[in-house]
Amino acid sequence: MEMLWFYIAVILAISDEVHTQIFWKLFFDFYVLLAGLIHEITNSNIAMWIVHEVLEAIFHFVLLSILFLSLEVGFLAATIHLVVDLYQEAAGLEMNRLQHRAFHFVIESLFFIMVLGL
Repeated sequence: MEMLWFYIAVILAISDEVHTQIFWKLFFDFYVLLAGLIHEITNSNIAMWIVHEVLEAIFHFVLLSILFLSLEVGFLAATIHLVVDLYQEAAGLEMNRLQHRAFHFVIESLFFIMVLGL
């Protein structure tokens, strides 16, 4: 296991920041149009939000699968990130940006320590 859990958690945190920078800053107009289209199709704010989170998970899956040359790492990273995001929103946890990143890092690190420690 060594430090692989740490590298995965760090790259996942960087991936999340890259996703934020690319989609919320560079492609903001496209993202707003996509959200409107998804909302028109689903007629639900919750469904639109879940679609957004799934698309974000796909982004993390692709990026981490390529960087670690492992579909398993990509899938696990995307899945745990999605679960943490869904839990955070469902539980109504209000966090600033640093707290949000730290929360993700701690949960995702513990997850990969458990998975890779088996």
